[in-house]
This record gives sequence, structure tokens and C-alpha cells, in this order.
Amino acid sequence: MSILKRFNVTRELIQLAIVLFLVEFIRGAIVVSYVPVYGVDVLGVDTAIVGVAITVHYLIDNIVRLFIGLLLDRYSIRLIVHVGLIISIVGLLMMSLASNAWLLILAAAVYGIGVSPIWIVGLSRVSEENRATQMGILYTVWLVGIGSGPVVTNFFLDLNVTASFWGLVVVAFLSWFLSLRLANEKIVGSETVPFRQQLTILKRQVIRMKMLLPGMIIQTTGATMLVPIMPSFAQNELGLSYGEYSVVMIIGGGAAVVSMVPMGKLSDLFGKKWFLVIGFISFAISVYMLSQSSSIGPAILWATFLGLSYASVLPAWNALMASYVPSDSKGVGWGLLSMIEGIGVMLGPVVGGTLAKYLGFGPTMLVTAAMFAFLAAFYGLLPFQFDKGTRTKRKSVNA
Repeated sequence: MSILKRFNVTRELIQLAIVLFLVEFIRGAIVVSYVPVYGVDVLGVDTAIVGVAITVHYLIDNIVRLFIGLLLDRYSIRLIVHVGLIISIVGLLMMSLASNAWLLILAAAVYGIGVSPIWIVGLSRVSEENRATQMGILYTVWLVGIGSGPVVTNFFLDLNVTASFWGLVVVAFLSWFLSLRLANEKIVGSETVPFRQQLTILKRQVIRMKMLLPGMIIQTTGATMLVPIMPSFAQNELGLSYGEYSVVMIIGGGAAVVSMVPMGKLSDLFGKKWFLVIGFISFAISVYMLSQSSSIGPAILWATFLGLSYASVLPAWNALMASYVPSDSKGVGWGLLSMIEGIGVMLGPVVGGTLAKYLGFGPTMLVTAAMFAFLAAFYGLLPFQFDKGTRTKRKSVNA
């Protein structure tokens, strides 16, 4: 508790972190495990339709995020999160009634509306004095939540798909109940900045970071291309049960979580640019080797390297992104940056699902590996000093 006080980790931030964990636990379970399995095995749709459903989910999520930033200056945290989680429960219940592809896509869209607010609210409540530590807490909570959701759900999918789903609905109600304890206040800066002026400020920041935009979009596209195909790849190509697939995910995700803080410290010490480059190269190699695996042993090995690669990239990348959020427009700032990164999240599932449908799992994973190899080369050759740029631009942003 003394450590939490030292870094000004308030009770409110802890409450937000708990709700964030539960929301991302459900989202990870739904998007990574339930929708691919339910769509392919129960509804009988192909991976392309599954990809469309996941893409629509993230499309709606990211569109709503921009407006959430605006609403945070006008309505209380509790009201926004509370209403959002009610809508997410409606989306989940619609999934249970989905009898065809279109209803599944609609349910995914409604669910995307509901889960959108919590992440922006959490980021907006991070203090300037302890930004790195508090953001690290939120990102760890997010990573553990979205990673453990499919892991836990996969074990239950081997037993009963319907029971697994209703267990997630119970967790959704729990997150909604806990949201009632959040602060009943608005998020405001030192002064209220008109929305049009906020957009002008943010447009200026986006122009400044234009050389970073390929990385923001391509990396999320490549990563999410794997989402609609991995359960089927694990089952059909590796011969794994959903439970064994969970073991692979536990080890890979565990490697990411355990190494996240050390990698962040090393990137501060040696330079964020090269940690991004090394992380992208390692990610490309890991995905390629995973596509060549034929049993659980090699799959575990390369999933571990994949987790380490992710941990290498994420702290440096997010520290860089944080420097572009104006201090007087946090809500809209994080909303816009999340929406830019979300373009890749929207494209990835439909591209991955379609490629897998027509080319197969292996070629789809090779395309993903090639995208991360391109990013490594792009940022390795780019005459741009990440660390210096971050310090310079942070001063100009906060000026």
C-alpha cells in the first residue's frame, strides 16, 4: 500500500483498474475465443465473416472513443462507464440470440459501443507526476485482462460453448455493479477547451507525428490479422485442443507480462528506437516460426518469443504516444490516438480472415510476419531519433 501511495495510485484508479480488468477479460474472451469458435463451429460461417464481425466491433469501438473524449468534459465518469457497460451487456445478450452472420455482426457492433468508455476514462485519470508508473499499471491490467480472458474461456469451451458464454455474462454484470462505485464527477483540465480548439490542437500533434503513423496502423493490422484464425490454426494445424491452446497462450502472455517492466527500463536506458526495431524483428521471426510449427512444443517456444517481442515494443511505443496528448485535452487526445491505432485493429481481422479463407493459415501468418519485418526496416532506416523527439515534442505539447 505504501508503494501505491508513493506513486499517487488513488483508490479511484484502483477501482478503474478492476473494472478495466473485468471488461478486457470479457472482451478478450469474446473476440479471441468465443466469436471465432461460435461463428465457425456453431453458426457455420467462414473465417472471413468472423473477421468482419471482429472488425465491426473495433470499428464501432474506435469511432465511439473519439466522442467519449468529448463526453468526459461534460458528464460524470460513473454515468459514462455505467451506461456503456449496460450497452455492452445488451450486446452480449444479442450474441446469444444470433442465428446468422448478420446478427452476429450487429451484436459485435453493439458490444463495441459498450466497452469503449472504460479505457479512455482510465487513461484520463493518470496523473502527470507519475504518468509512467500509472500508465504501466493500466497497461499491465489491460494486458492481463485481455490475455487471461481467452485463456480461461478456452478451457471451458472444451466442455460447453453455451456455459462458457453465460459465465462471461455473469462477469459482465459484476463489472457493471462495480462501476457504480466510480467517482460521480467530470474530467476537466485546468481550463475547459472548446471541442473545435481541441481538434485543432490534436491535428497539429498528428501532423508532427506523421512518420509514426505507419507503425501505429501496420502493427495493429498485423497483430489482429491473427485473431480470427488462431483458434482454428491451433486446432487444425497444430492438433491442439482449446485447453492446450490456452497453455500456449498462458506461457506466451506470461512471458510478455513478466518482461514488460524490465523491457521498459532497458528501453529507457538504451533508447526506445532500437527496442522498437528489435521488437518488430523478433515479432516477425516468431510469427514465421510459429506458422512452421506442427506440435505443441515448438508452438510454446515461439509463443514465448512472441511474448518477449511484444514486451519489447509496447512500453517504448506507449511512452512515445503519451507525449502527443495535450495536457488540457486528455480525453479527446487519447480518443483520437486510440482511433488512429484502431484503424489497424479494424482492418486486421477482416484482412486476416479473408486471406485465411482463400490462401490458408500459413500464408496469412507469413504476410503478418512480413509486415513486422517491414516495420523493423522502416524504423531502423528512418532518420528520426525517438528519444530526442519525444523529449522535444513533450516540451512543445505541454508548453
